Amino acid sequence: MGAKRSTRKKISEQCAVKVVEVVPLVMRCIRADMRTRKSTELSVPQFRSLAFLDRNPGASLSELAEHLGVTRATASANTERLVQRNYVHRCDNPEERRRVVLNLTEAGKQHLYQTRAQTRAYITDLFNNLTEEQVSCIDEALSLLKEIFEEPAINLPED
Repeated sequence: MGAKRSTRKKISEQCAVKVVEVVPLVMRCIRADMRTRKSTELSVPQFRSLAFLDRNPGASLSELAEHLGVTRATASANTERLVQRNYVHRCDNPEERRRVVLNLTEAGKQHLYQTRAQTRAYITDLFNNLTEEQVSCIDEALSLLKEIFEEPAINLPED
């Protein structure tokens, strides 16, 4: 029984190594495509801000800063540029004076969704060169990864 557990642990460790190696490659590829095609005039932190606010409407400036891994001042400057472009609406929370509430505007949502659609099209083109079986394997693996990392009990920092 111990040998099976040891083998499973070794396989799990090898898989974890691959995940840690592959995810940054995927993100680098996506970012390079966005820059090449000028999919967005936004910086990566600004785009990540839109994506975070899409998933977390009404988030505070502190929550956004934590997500981005920056100071509140940096997040505030980043947000100000998004407000000026009419992508984000910022308002004070009436119950907590010091809390700033952030939401995407319709223009912000439209820009985010359009950029995501362009990225999906790019990835679709890459996957078109694979066999149906390869694409199916990727789909199954990604579904499993999503299930694992969305698990509420896991306290991992967001991207």
